Amino acid sequence: MIAGNLVVDARTGRRTTWGELAQRSAPRSAPTAHVVEHSVDALPAVTALEDGGEMLVVASARLDESLAEELRAAGFDLAAGDDVRAATSPRAAEDGRVWLLTSGSTGRPKRVGHTLASLSTVTGELAPRTWLCPYSPGTYAWWQVITLGLGVPGQDLVLVDPADLDDWVTPALEHGVTAVSGTPTFWRRTLMRHGPELGKLPLQQVTLGGEPVDQAVLSQLSVAFPDARVSWIYASSEVGASIVVHDGRAGFPEEWLDRDVPGRPRLSVVDGELVITSPHHGTDASGAEMAGAVRTGDAARIEDGRVLVTGRLDRDELNVGGSKVSAGSVRDLLQSHPDVAWASVRGRKAPLVGTMVVADVVAGQGATVSADDLTRWAAERLPEYAVPRRIKMLAEIPAKETLKSDV
Repeated sequence: MIAGNLVVDARTGRRTTWGELAQRSAPRSAPTAHVVEHSVDALPAVTALEDGGEMLVVASARLDESLAEELRAAGFDLAAGDDVRAATSPRAAEDGRVWLLTSGSTGRPKRVGHTLASLSTVTGELAPRTWLCPYSPGTYAWWQVITLGLGVPGQDLVLVDPADLDDWVTPALEHGVTAVSGTPTFWRRTLMRHGPELGKLPLQQVTLGGEPVDQAVLSQLSVAFPDARVSWIYASSEVGASIVVHDGRAGFPEEWLDRDVPGRPRLSVVDGELVITSPHHGTDASGAEMAGAVRTGDAARIEDGRVLVTGRLDRDELNVGGSKVSAGSVRDLLQSHPDVAWASVRGRKAPLVGTMVVADVVAGQGATVSADDLTRWAAERLPEYAVPRRIKMLAEIPAKETLKSDV
């Protein structure tokens, strides 16, 4: 623990250090799921982990009664401040074990086991940064930012709860934020809402992850923050942070495939699916390691020397009258339109062809582009069977607490 690194609660403006946070908590003897309303509330328990114990952090908004009973049956006490609900199947804590809940985008959230060491994937010296952390407490992305502040010198944190993200720029300016990590949905909403105001932020690092990253959003961020390095990361609870790209381009170089470098993940594409063998892997709920080649469930294709990760495999490939269509490719094309802020593409059952392509679209701030305009534009650039047959214009970009727009 880097005792002197700062942590700032954006809600209250309170500034504290990790050393001060460590004085507020001691490890619990039982495995504990810490239920928190605000990100900062989880940090004393995080510091106590270095002295032992087993923990999980979950935002109160994500904890329904079914999940609560599932955790208690798995041996976790539920601690919400001073209120503790005992486990229904008590067991001894496994010292140093950190459990994460997946986002649940493919179904019910699953538990994945880690340690502080497996979560701390950043090595080497970093330039001093003040990071904005907008993620939901306890998610993999949240832990990635938290472990930066916890274990890397000069990395201060400003914590903003997902519910308060409509105006994160104000506290970021107030507290001198120089680095921000967020999902593409977070960044698209930011670009749409804040526009020229973003030029006031002296960002040196902009990071994206958690969803497919296309060239349009990377290019927009490079224009908005000309002095920042724009990076994207492929990471998951199961395989950890596995791909990091700093060149401002979508996808990663094809030559990274099937190479063996000590200490680094091995990347492959098998039958259109991204496969990763990672040294940063977690364990499943039974404690079994997720080692070896892991099929990620994400679609990947090779195009112009780059490997593009386009989205969940079970949602990406559409069969339109016997012709295959990549929903991710159509989405990326729509998002490359200068008047489009965000798009989502999926298949819908249809007579004769079985499936037709449909899309939801949000126009950029002040743009007047219509669904008919976009249909004609797409028809000039796509095969006839891949053109969206229905485009619904939405007023704003949808987002879950995870900062993703799984719609």
